Amino acid sequence: MEDVLDLYAEPYKADRPVVCFDELPFQLLADTRAPQPASPGHPARVDYEYRRQGTVNLFVCFEPLAGWRHVEVTARRTNKDFAEQMRALVDERYPEAARIAVVLDNLSTHSPAALYQTVPPAEARRLVKRLEFHYTPRHGSWLNMAELEFAILSRQCLHRRLPDQTTLRREIAAWEAERNTLKATAHWRFTTAKARSKLRRLYPA
Repeated sequence: MEDVLDLYAEPYKADRPVVCFDELPFQLLADTRAPQPASPGHPARVDYEYRRQGTVNLFVCFEPLAGWRHVEVTARRTNKDFAEQMRALVDERYPEAARIAVVLDNLSTHSPAALYQTVPPAEARRLVKRLEFHYTPRHGSWLNMAELEFAILSRQCLHRRLPDQTTLRREIAAWEAERNTLKATAHWRFTTAKARSKLRRLYPA
């Protein structure tokens, strides 16, 4: 826990950006009847019945100090999908950074091993040397600031029925562009000192 909190307390460094990474399953839903738009004296009407259109996975990368985020829609969340997200960070988003500090949860796919299982060893080693993984504790995923972005995304964009991947990607792209234009950051206030006070039961007596 303190490893992640100390990382959050560090000043911004262009050659070592801090990126929070997380994933979220999302169910595609379609209307069975066309909704009726609002009119004078009548609210919008949406039928309670819907049709399931399958599920997708959402990956989010969030750099809180820079106010940048990106959401990728994928069909699955396999080792290969995770490896591709890490490659994109290294080669596309931060090609000049010496190291990229990545905050992520303790999932089986979130490991250097996932890269070695996906790409040739030399390529996996090249990526791993540029990545610096910082894991939140078990049952402590709330320490990952990417969850804050997912909460905002869910409230502002995913709260309605989205029937297919094309629509989902379009809506998320619009949301992402607006947030990035505003450079919306996160004001994290939970520090190591506060953890030692408020969560002292977790420390040895």
